[in-house]
Amino acid sequence: MKRKPFLYEYDVKILLVFEQAIAGKSDYFYFLLENGYPELAALANSIRGDQKAFKWLLEHHYPELAALSDAIDSEESAMAWLLKHNYLFYGIFADACRGVQPAREWLKKNGGEIFLRIATTVYDLLIEQQDMSWDYHKLRL
Repeated sequence: MKRKPFLYEYDVKILLVFEQAIAGKSDYFYFLLENGYPELAALANSIRGDQKAFKWLLEHHYPELAALSDAIDSEESAMAWLLKHNYLFYGIFADACRGVQPAREWLKKNGGEIFLRIATTVYDLLIEQQDMSWDYHKLRL
């Protein structure tokens, strides 16, 4: 069985497509899905709150990506799982996605500009989701 790549092992072009899928651009989501990156498509949708995508990650043997998605959502048990299983980069990335400044600085200092960019997109999404959940006036009807 072929080893699954770590998030930081994907080509930067694929990571840029992944970022756009997180932003909700469906053409990019389908590009990932149709071009051999269904795990990134599922992760993008899981980050956006899609429970089917989260289940897909678990059912297709990507527990680290499911845990990453939950860690981004501040699930302490998911972060603990990532750290216990030595997915330290995923822990840093999850923190950066939540706007934790030392994690963002670590990415910048260690050549993770693409991940800082993705983290900013995720952070903006989280803020938007939080705003929509608390203020019904902002709901798009």
